Amino acid sequence: MAGPDFKNGYKKGYEDGANSVEEGLPGWFGTFADMMTLLFAFFVLLAAISTMDPVKLQEMSNSEGKSLGSKIKSSGKAELEGEFEPIKNLAEMKKEIEETIEEMKKESPKGDPPIDIQTNSKGLIVNIKGDYAFPIGKASMKEELKGLLDEEIIPKIANSPFQVEVAGHSDSDPMPKKWQKFYKSNWELSAARGATVVRYMIEKSVPAPRLLAAGYGDWYPRGIDSVKKANPMYNPLTLTWEEPVIRTDRDGNKKTMPTVLSLNATKKQKAANRRIQITFINPPHHGKGRSATSYEDD
Repeated sequence: MAGPDFKNGYKKGYEDGANSVEEGLPGWFGTFADMMTLLFAFFVLLAAISTMDPVKLQEMSNSEGKSLGSKIKSSGKAELEGEFEPIKNLAEMKKEIEETIEEMKKESPKGDPPIDIQTNSKGLIVNIKGDYAFPIGKASMKEELKGLLDEEIIPKIANSPFQVEVAGHSDSDPMPKKWQKFYKSNWELSAARGATVVRYMIEKSVPAPRLLAAGYGDWYPRGIDSVKKANPMYNPLTLTWEEPVIRTDRDGNKKTMPTVLSLNATKKQKAANRRIQITFINPPHHGKGRSATSYEDD
């Protein structure tokens, strides 16, 4: 057994050792914390890129490219044939359609063009107003829509590499019985509208593999986009028909979410909802001359 001297010596050595340790966290902890912070920032950046609007990203890229191109041209160091030709991407398509809209505003007495555009993670969306596109309850195209497709939309499709989705929409009015032999509900009507436009585009020599037809029924009113913009956490999939969903924010304030019927309350809203939505889809690759339906490796 250890004697008293051994125990006293052990106790003194323990105390001396404990007193020699510096107060605070060990030195390696600072490096570890920095590494964790960098990893967190990296994953936040990945999440931001994955949800970024591709059109806005391409607009930024085009802006930088034009700035660099101007410097090269002014310095005279490089001026190859075709170097300053515009790149056919979604940002360029957006610019062309915006110019078309401005021309339509000048030609329209009310300054109210029949189309507008928006962007999201899927691509560039062209909305064609319902009262310009289809009669109420029908999928037969108006002559105005045919003219718009012939003069503006189809040429832009032909001169671009993108796959295009044509989606039909409807208002919330129930299908009258006399029309139910053609369309049982607004689902069938909206799908028929999308398919009618696609069929017309194919007749005008747009390659069929580049086109998609879809129908959203009355479940994606125009007002949803404004609601989502004002409330980024709002999920359109929670939209209800008539009974509104009540949400409580962090401050305890209650907000009444819109319904299908509340977004179809006026004739103007219904006309806006009877629309055709043409989406130029952001392709997975942007190689020169690549078709939207070509996914082969370079």
